[in-house]
Amino acid sequence: MTALARILDALKGDAAADRVVPPAGFTVRLTLFSAAAMAFLAVFALALSLAAGRLADRWGEELARGATLRISAPAAEMDRQVAAALRVLEQTPGVADVRALTEDEQRALLEPWFGPDLPLDQLPIPQLIAFSETSDGYDAAGLRLRLQAEVPGAVLDDHRRWRRPLMAAASGLRLLGWTALALIFGALAAMVTLAANAALAANAQVITVLRLVGATDDYIAGAFVRRFTLRALVGAAAGTALGLGAVALMPDTGDAGGVLTGLGFRGGHWLWPLLVPPLAALVALLATRMASKRVLGGLT
Repeated sequence: MTALARILDALKGDAAADRVVPPAGFTVRLTLFSAAAMAFLAVFALALSLAAGRLADRWGEELARGATLRISAPAAEMDRQVAAALRVLEQTPGVADVRALTEDEQRALLEPWFGPDLPLDQLPIPQLIAFSETSDGYDAAGLRLRLQAEVPGAVLDDHRRWRRPLMAAASGLRLLGWTALALIFGALAAMVTLAANAALAANAQVITVLRLVGATDDYIAGAFVRRFTLRALVGAAAGTALGLGAVALMPDTGDAGGVLTGLGFRGGHWLWPLLVPPLAALVALLATRMASKRVLGGLT
């Protein structure tokens, strides 16, 4: 039986058996609040995981495509070495979009670190040449050897040393999000179990009477499972709606944002949070069923 079929079967149950479960009290509020709060947090954990995944893909694509060549040479040799480096890159298979960065572009790169008043003309700033890699790729080792022979002041940076730690960091954030989701549903199971145990203990006398008149433990447990599953579903639906609203109100900076400023859902990812209420209901169903069997087995 699938998870959805189990939930539907538990929700149908026997409406008359609902009188076994208290319709109000702290267990009702505890279940509804726990389900709503955990669903709200689950939406944000899911958004974090998906945003980290998008960030890892974007960083991987951008850093894998781009590379730079840094030329450090005396002022009298700079123009000659830059021209030689451009010629070498343009003749290298797998290299495209070769261009030397202008003084304004290099200043813009250094401004966040040294401020806008950096005197580039008075400092020995290396000349940067940017280029991209085609789908066929290029021979980095061969390019380095040729540059060493023809442009001794050139240093090739293919961004691989930057790409690996950034990808690892984004993957770690994605794993953190999925781990948070697992902990959230685990906490929900614990809270529902606590509420179900309290409700069963409070109705011990009613359960004893039901047994005397012929009610089976499965019938009694079904009543508790139905009520707590429905409460978890309703609470999780409310928490999911609030979480989606909060995520939708967060500022969207597009591809320019980082993992936090770009937190949110894109396209079909908006459908993923709709799985949170059914999952919360399934967790409540399993937790209540286990609690019911354990408590009913201990009642004499």
